[in-house]
Amino acid sequence: MRQYNFFTYILTNHDRTVLYTGVTKDLEIRLIQHYFGSDNKDSFTAKYKCFYLVWFERHQYVQHAIDKEKQIKGLSRNKKIAMIEAENKNWTFLNKEIMEWPPIDPRADSSLRSE
Repeated sequence: MRQYNFFTYILTNHDRTVLYTGVTKDLEIRLIQHYFGSDNKDSFTAKYKCFYLVWFERHQYVQHAIDKEKQIKGLSRNKKIAMIEAENKNWTFLNKEIMEWPPIDPRADSSLRSE
């Protein structure tokens, strides 16, 4: 049976005052989309600049990731904070553990970048 990786994740803003929970198959690409607001300039994450990863969990099956997302979204803010701090006590931004951060805008013309 082919295995997949799906992720449930929590993002915050620079001041760590806003929380956003999501699910994705490709965490790196999704972080880039949140960072550049490429999914929607009027989206929640674009509006509140939520692109700092503070918690994530890998799942083999998409339904498990979706179920976890629903579970987290049903939690109070205090329970979400406790869950984050159980894995990431200092709320360290984990983006650099996943990818080069900050990312290069994939929409940028490579001929305009300085070498």
